[in-house]
Amino acid sequence: MESTARDESRFLKACRMEPVDCTPVWFMRQAGRYLPEYRELRKSHTLLDLCRNPDLAAEVTLQPIRRFDLDAAIIFADILLPLEGMGVAFEFAKGEGPVIHRPLRSPGDVKTLRLMEPAEELSFVLDAIRVVRRELSSSIALIGFAGAPFTLASYMIEGGRSRAFQEAKLFMYSEPGAWHELMVKLATITVAYLAAQIEAGAQAVQLFDSWVGCLGPEDYEQYVLPYSQSIFERLDRYEVPLIHFGTGTATLLDLMKKAGGTVIGLDFRVRLGEAWQNLGRDVAIQGNLDPIAMLGPQDLLRGKVLDVLSEAASQRGHIFNLGHGILPQTPIENVSAVVNWVHQESRRVDDVQDEL
Repeated sequence: MESTARDESRFLKACRMEPVDCTPVWFMRQAGRYLPEYRELRKSHTLLDLCRNPDLAAEVTLQPIRRFDLDAAIIFADILLPLEGMGVAFEFAKGEGPVIHRPLRSPGDVKTLRLMEPAEELSFVLDAIRVVRRELSSSIALIGFAGAPFTLASYMIEGGRSRAFQEAKLFMYSEPGAWHELMVKLATITVAYLAAQIEAGAQAVQLFDSWVGCLGPEDYEQYVLPYSQSIFERLDRYEVPLIHFGTGTATLLDLMKKAGGTVIGLDFRVRLGEAWQNLGRDVAIQGNLDPIAMLGPQDLLRGKVLDVLSEAASQRGHIFNLGHGILPQTPIENVSAVVNWVHQESRRVDDVQDEL
């Protein structure tokens, strides 16, 4: 339906491991508190206000696109948005992040969860996608996203952020039947949500499994992989890039590839070259500058950017990103510099011309 954008988008071409003139770049949390225009909006709107108002969510999505020469936009939303429709109330407490009012603690709690319809109860996200697609040029792709079942389950059971994930892992071990029921419900909703985003105009989608690195390979394979795999398998029919991202996943990369995704997102704890050797050259890779490096002096930062590009070694299918999201303290001039360095230092005009 968007053949022009598909043909011209450097980001989408790289996701499909096609030749590009230079490495595409976008950043997780590229819309956020480091931008003064975002902070201005937050003076009169809560985070959830911005997410639930399609025009405001579209505006926030487009703010970094207006400032920087980015190759993709990611819709402004939050991975926890599906929880409310399932009957799990939450809020964003100042200085604490998300807080679940009644964490799941028993199999009975899981049974009460509703299988809501994302196309209806999260229609504001879909409307925001439609608004953004009308505003974006054909050279800039739009990415949709959702939280992966394990990460959403961890929030629901822990009640918020966690370091050890004690409650989530104990529930997983001690209540395997309820864990299976919870993961099936979350996978079902996530598939419907991402499919609705694609149908609304998202040209790629990312599955955020931000907390899955707390698991070892055996637990990942038993308790997580089947559910993430079911999501990717059921989205294959849309023929859009599917990005599979996690943090702390150096020991899980082969299993993440088995679970699915046409692009594997890496955090900063693993070298790109080693990851490609592990995964094989038939999958695209996204990453993986340490977000802290973005706070440093530009001579150090440029060296870090060149290190990532060197690790990619001009391999087709590299999308430059951070190993996690942009931090609020990040200087705007550093973001602009990284975008420019990535494009300038990765020019591959001869390679593209050879393919024409």
